[in-house]
Amino acid sequence: MSNAQQWAGQRLGLPESGPGSLAKVGRRIFALMIDWLLSMLVSQAFAKGDSTATLLIFSLEQWLLIATIGYSIGHRLLGLQVRRLDGKYVGFWRSLIRIGLILLVIPATIWDADNRGLHDKAAGTILVRTK
Repeated sequence: MSNAQQWAGQRLGLPESGPGSLAKVGRRIFALMIDWLLSMLVSQAFAKGDSTATLLIFSLEQWLLIATIGYSIGHRLLGLQVRRLDGKYVGFWRSLIRIGLILLVIPATIWDADNRGLHDKAAGTILVRTK
């Protein structure tokens, strides 16, 4: 008998599809694009589109919303939620670790067999579907 999992998230006890299953790459990227676009719009409105302001707005949105309610605006629109592996709310420290590594870009592009980037592994989180 092989120890290979049949789907991403199986060894974490997650279903193959539907609510509670791991988010696929397409939804993740689209949610990220929504959040970045919203950050650019706010930056344009209040800071004349300054790139540093855009990055700060994006970072704050990700950090605060994921820490408190478990999803960013893009995540919510696409039916995604960031959770700890034990199912509890992410919290401020884990969310800070997660966004810090996302901003470095490279950790977010290195994934394991469960579709978890290094940013999620370091924070002890997973991105799952809510619908």
